Amino acid sequence: MNNVYLCIDLKTFYASVECVERGLDPFQAQLVVADKSRGNGSICLAVSPKMKALGVKNRCRLFEIPKEIEYIAAKPRMALYIKYSADIYAIYLRYISKDDIHVYSIDEAFLDATKYLKLYRMTAFELAQKIMNDIYKEIGITATCGIGTNLYLAKIALDISAKHNKTNISYLDEDTYKKTLWKHQPLTDFWRIGRGIAKRLNNIGIYDMEGIAKADDAVLKKIFGVDYVIIKDHANGIEPVKISEIKKYRSKEQSISQGQVLFEDYKYSEARLVVKEMTELLSLELIDKHLVTNNISIYIGYSKDATDPTGGSKKISQTTNVYSILVDNILELFDATTNKYLPIRRINISFNNVKDELYEQLDLFTDYENIKKERKLEQTINDLKKKFGKNSILRGMNFEEKATTRKRNLLIGGHNSGEEE
Repeated sequence: MNNVYLCIDLKTFYASVECVERGLDPFQAQLVVADKSRGNGSICLAVSPKMKALGVKNRCRLFEIPKEIEYIAAKPRMALYIKYSADIYAIYLRYISKDDIHVYSIDEAFLDATKYLKLYRMTAFELAQKIMNDIYKEIGITATCGIGTNLYLAKIALDISAKHNKTNISYLDEDTYKKTLWKHQPLTDFWRIGRGIAKRLNNIGIYDMEGIAKADDAVLKKIFGVDYVIIKDHANGIEPVKISEIKKYRSKEQSISQGQVLFEDYKYSEARLVVKEMTELLSLELIDKHLVTNNISIYIGYSKDATDPTGGSKKISQTTNVYSILVDNILELFDATTNKYLPIRRINISFNNVKDELYEQLDLFTDYENIKKERKLEQTINDLKKKFGKNSILRGMNFEEKATTRKRNLLIGGHNSGEEE
């Protein structure tokens, strides 16, 4: 018996939620999800199907929407979207065990339906339709579904084929994949084929999946290294990984990171303040999880393609989670790698090689008693934030004009949570 996977996607999820909340039909309402308070350059996280039909693209900026189109701009409410997503996940659990569900994103999930079809005496199509109907009747959100004999084919059935079917459901096995999609273009329509990979394939005369499948392995390996195996397998409709294996996977190299796109262009000195804030938040996360690090990295992106991003990594002499040590090293790396004269718009910081605090190592020049006091203070800060909220206790720097922590503490995933300060 072949494996059967469902890949279910919630159509224009954020926009659909906002329409449901307003009692509007997502397929008739002209609505975008964007924070107008961030200016006309604010990105639309989602646009309703009606807006798409008018030619408005997803992820566009507000100023790109034709002026003659009237629309509702709904401020993002991430807490609300998470609640809707959780309610829909509860519907999946009526039919499929959590062990056979892989949540791919807030609006997309893979379900291994293999052992449930006989139990429910249903076809894969019937089970998919049943779940999708429940989602629509109870939540008001329209879903689409790809069905495949492996995870990859289910995803491709969803992304390329399902949206063209009146049922919003499509099925692929290896044979139907080759018959219907081997010559499909562009390559970027396929999962995990980005513009960079497609360009490198185009450079050697490959423009479709059939071309990849029939290409010489040595040529592909020279271009893509060991990843050529995944690309070649997918071209043939092969994906050996199962949901059970995904759930068992644990990365050997661990890191924690934080990134943000700034609300406006920041000067070097202003961005330096934000770097300090971000370092503090990551330090508190390390302490809360009883972890330490000895390797840090930073990435700085500049405004409007002023220049290529800058940054780098650095191994530090101590393995620690203490803010004062980490911030000194991060600022040193920031000062050494950042262009001081260009407007800054994006900052990413990572603590790498993260491990249990049992591995903490301090050098001979460190005042260990002061370190113990600082860590105790930071543990207290964590406790207060958990009990009274993230903004219940802050440093003086968080109140400076260009600081971002207070505002970002009200966000979820970088977007408005729906809660007011």
